[in-house]
Amino acid sequence: MQAEQLMRAATVIPVLTIDDIEDAVPLARALAAGGLTVLEVTLRTAAGLEAIARIAAEVPEATVGAGTVTRAEEFTAIRGAGARFAVSPGYAAALDAAAGEMPWLPGVATASEIMAARAAGRTALKFFPAEVAGGIPALKAFAGPFGDIVFCPTGGIALANAADYLALKNVACVGGSWVAPAQALAAKDWPGIEALAAEAAALGS
Repeated sequence: MQAEQLMRAATVIPVLTIDDIEDAVPLARALAAGGLTVLEVTLRTAAGLEAIARIAAEVPEATVGAGTVTRAEEFTAIRGAGARFAVSPGYAAALDAAAGEMPWLPGVATASEIMAARAAGRTALKFFPAEVAGGIPALKAFAGPFGDIVFCPTGGIALANAADYLALKNVACVGGSWVAPAQALAAKDWPGIEALAAEAAALGS
């Protein structure tokens, strides 16, 4: 599956920061049951890599990827863990080379960054941090000179504004953490997270 196909299959990609490794599998199952099956597990915590491995092994209905990939050598680790895609907060040539054939969403926030990614053949990009970097007006402005680029806005996206982003022609999906809030994770409220996932999944209908 290519990066753009992955994006168009997702509507909402949950951005998951997992501290307790025991949360990984029930969290992934709750999100998938709610209709969100493309999951980004960030490498921001010590549990991130093992969480990817457990989800990849135990939740076959989910397509799990690694987020916050910032160093080229991390691609070897995430491949070994079973990640199916990678997401980065920015673009760098070294990461592009390390990604190889793995679907990779590099982050961009400016026209220059979009041009650098496009020059390397990347046309499916993460727009980050979306709200801080100009939000919907910025994406509308990018649509003119970059009509071949599709975006996954992430950063400041919530249920209240997700549908407005998804209505843009150059937005294939959005990323957000609101479907697995810290309070619900701490309470291990899997039914509540499933309900939030179902609500988010319905945005694409």
